Parts: sequence; structure tokens; C-alpha cells
Amino acid sequence: MWLRGSGSSSIVSQLSSQGLVANVLGHCLSTRGGGFLFFGDDLYDSSRISWTPMSRDPYLIEHYSPGTAELLFAGKPTGQENLLLLFDSGSTFTYFSSKAYQALSSRVKEELRRKDFAEAVDDDTLPLCWKGQKPFKNIGDVTKYFKPFALSFALSFNSGGRAKNQFEVPPESYFIISDKGNVCMGVLNGTEVGFQNVNVIGDTSMQDKMVIYDNGRQLLGWESKDCSQLPNSRAFAA
Repeated sequence: MWLRGSGSSSIVSQLSSQGLVANVLGHCLSTRGGGFLFFGDDLYDSSRISWTPMSRDPYLIEHYSPGTAELLFAGKPTGQENLLLLFDSGSTFTYFSSKAYQALSSRVKEELRRKDFAEAVDDDTLPLCWKGQKPFKNIGDVTKYFKPFALSFALSFNSGGRAKNQFEVPPESYFIISDKGNVCMGVLNGTEVGFQNVNVIGDTSMQDKMVIYDNGRQLLGWESKDCSQLPNSRAFAA
């Protein structure tokens, strides 16, 4: 898993200590493949970013975590709240704790019962795959059949006010097309692989978003973006 770059030995901390960039690390992963990694705060307008504080939980302090969130499906509550989250672009897929996984998968299955899909039990690409009347060629063939899920974060202000911030994941960022032409859900049961109650947001669910880890301000942010295009900037990008 990605560790916070706030330690003095991290590359971004060393660049920041030399006054070359702000102590900020970010990435933008494209649904078309590729993307870019960057250091510093020159690639984005901070006022356009959805920000949430990084968790100060001792259990999560070494990881990039926005703390806890509520799971929504198609904009509606699922009953799954206080989900402990980590952002980890080193994980290909997203992993939910058992109850959150069941809440999401059951709603996806319910949606598909109304459509002409059948579970592809012979496809072991991922635990849940479905087939249509003919093989799908790309994710664009199926996005209209699925709905987004979102993670909602409660924000508190010094003035006493509260607000909510959402990290929305559209169908193209949590489904894939298998080699057999089936559509498979790229959210897995993390409890079965040892994540226990931690929910890991992997790179598939971060596609076409600029995700920013501001170590200096201890904030985690995101903005929808075309990650196939590298912006012109003085920032360090690769």
C-alpha cells in the first residue's frame, strides 16, 4: 500500500525541503490506459478540488486515508456507514469489507435482474461476472446498464457547521470487460483477503480523477479529469 509521503525520506518531502515544490503528491489514471504522477501543486486549481482531511487515526496514520465514509448507491443510502477507507493506487481493484461488499453487490444484482443479463459462472476473471446476448467489446457497451456508487464524507468546520463531500465512482470505474466478453465487477470482498474492516479504494476506482495527497495541509482531494492529457506546468510530472 502507498504510505504517506510526509516522512523526511520521501522524494516529495526532499523536493519540498529544498523549496522546489509544495509537499504534494498526486496522480491521474486514465480509463484509456496510462496517466501521470506529479509532485507539487501546479497542476490544479485548489478551489476546484473536493477536499477532505486525512485521518489522524493511529491505525491509519501511515497511509493515505480520508477516515470514514458512508456508502451510497445511485445516490441513495445503503445502510453502510463509518466505513474505514484507504486510498491505494498500488491496488488494481477496490476492496470493501464484507457487509459493504454485500450491500453493493446485492444492489448491482437487483438492477441486473431487470435487464437481459445472466451470471457468467464459467468466467473466473473476477468473483462476479455477467454475460449479455453477445460478447461485449468494451466498457462503453455496458455503462448505461449500471449505476454509480459513491462514498460520502462528513466535514466539520470551526464555525460548527457540517457538510458532506462525495467521491463518486461511475460504472466505467468499477466494472471491466473480461477476455471472454463478459462484464465483471471490480469491487472485491476485502474481508476474504485479509483486509478485515478496512476498505481499500484501488486504481480502477480512481480512473479519470486527479487524486491529490497534500501532505503539507494534511488534505486528500480529487477532481474529475481527462487523465489521458498531461497538462503543461512547472510541476514535476512523469
